[in-house]
Amino acid sequence: MDRRSNRPVPLDWPGCRNARDLGGLPTADGGRIRAGALLRSDGHERMTDATIQAVRGAALSRILDLRWSWECAEFPSPFAQDPCYRHTPLLNDVLDYVPPPDSYAPMLDHNQARIGAAVRAFAQAPPGAVVVHCHAGRDRTGVLVALLLRLADVDHETIADDYALTEGCTPAPMLNTLAHLDAAHGGAAPYLARAGVDADDVRAVRARLLA
Repeated sequence: MDRRSNRPVPLDWPGCRNARDLGGLPTADGGRIRAGALLRSDGHERMTDATIQAVRGAALSRILDLRWSWECAEFPSPFAQDPCYRHTPLLNDVLDYVPPPDSYAPMLDHNQARIGAAVRAFAQAPPGAVVVHCHAGRDRTGVLVALLLRLADVDHETIADDYALTEGCTPAPMLNTLAHLDAAHGGAAPYLARAGVDADDVRAVRARLLA
């Protein structure tokens, strides 16, 4: 399969440098991720007024802001007062590990409860598009998106290829992270089950994502 034909669609969101719709990504059983179901981006504080109005006009189901509280205070989201906005920090307030340059394995190991809460927030959102973002749209967003896509049976290489579309990224850190997810935690579903994501939430994620 030519992966170039399955590249995520960039979003025309002036003020964002790393926004795309993951619709069209292939799954292991020959399916596709539904267009307009899962969007990923960097922070929204640089959006132009026109972009903010356009995003509001798109009637998004949910905006999941994965940043720390101090980031939200320093760089406020223009959507913070909108009904669709949810602050769902992915990382614990104090990190007790040093992030390595080639894997997000410690992020998975040390922030399981918050990661589970973010997945539940995605699963339980009203029908419609969900936007997931952090500051750069790379690390926290990349890990959460990877877990959601694994629940939908998107393979490691496709997930890593999407991650590498972010400027300055290569597939290797995400491939290493997904290998750790399988080796240390038994895969996405067992990992998330221990994080409080139940079978109904997993089914909801799959129903949202799969065309």
